[in-house]
Amino acid sequence: MVNSFHIPVLTKEILSYLNIEKGGVYIDCTLGGGGHSKAILENIYPYSLVVGIDQDIEAIETAKEELKRYIDKVRLVKGNFKNLEGILSDLKIKTVSGIVFDLGVSFHQLKEKERGFSFKEDSHLDMRMDLTQKFNADILINSYSEKDLTEIFEKYGEERFSRRIARLIVTERKKKAITTTKQLADLVVRSLPRTKKRRTWKIHPATRVFQAIRIEVNQELKALESGLSQAIRALKDNGRICVISYHSLEDRIVKHLFKETEKEGKEQKNYGLKIITKKPIRPSSEEVRDNPKARSAKLRVAEKIISVT
Repeated sequence: MVNSFHIPVLTKEILSYLNIEKGGVYIDCTLGGGGHSKAILENIYPYSLVVGIDQDIEAIETAKEELKRYIDKVRLVKGNFKNLEGILSDLKIKTVSGIVFDLGVSFHQLKEKERGFSFKEDSHLDMRMDLTQKFNADILINSYSEKDLTEIFEKYGEERFSRRIARLIVTERKKKAITTTKQLADLVVRSLPRTKKRRTWKIHPATRVFQAIRIEVNQELKALESGLSQAIRALKDNGRICVISYHSLEDRIVKHLFKETEKEGKEQKNYGLKIITKKPIRPSSEEVRDNPKARSAKLRVAEKIISVT
């Protein structure tokens, strides 16, 4: 039975590229419902250890049930992968054999309307992945300046009508606070030029704005840059890192960091990376048919090289 968090994407490919070996330590930096961790454990149990990290306590609880038959070889940590080195230090783990990142918002978070990630059902604007965090989408929308809103819609949503949307938000919140997903989605539609208001959209106009707010609330791209750098440092010689991204902003960071680390390693003759996937791996048509949410997934893989020649 699939839990409500996430149908793991590109699982066969992850298992193949990780070069799983008995006796290794594997880190699932985006645990979710435990899908990738479970697939790894099915191949290495009881000879190896999997560490699952997630900032969402609901994910930790779901994964605990999903992985209960392997629990003696699992360490579940509520935390953010931007703190990966500290987490590994607390667990007294120095190097690891493989690391997996499956980025973005989970199906569970989208489905649970009270989490405020989706505008398909009206709910409070929240969008926190870590429910202990105070800052949320409500605070952002009602406190950021028009300039700041415009910038995040442009930068994180690649939204062409950012300025119009930000201006209307600031105007309307003076009359009444914007606190629900429906209020915000309706404002986005209202801000569009007349020719764009026809309801023939392939993608709802609020989609990019909601993505931008979610990224800003959770500081996702800054966390990704930091987490990837720490993950590469934590890998042992010939250890591999697998990263699944779902939009161009994430994929660009992964691609750039892999290339820069590969280049620096060759120039400085110290540790570096060998990029295994020259082009990102995409889900098969069969996987997309069975799990439509996989359609935008891109997998990039690199291998740590200690001695660069």
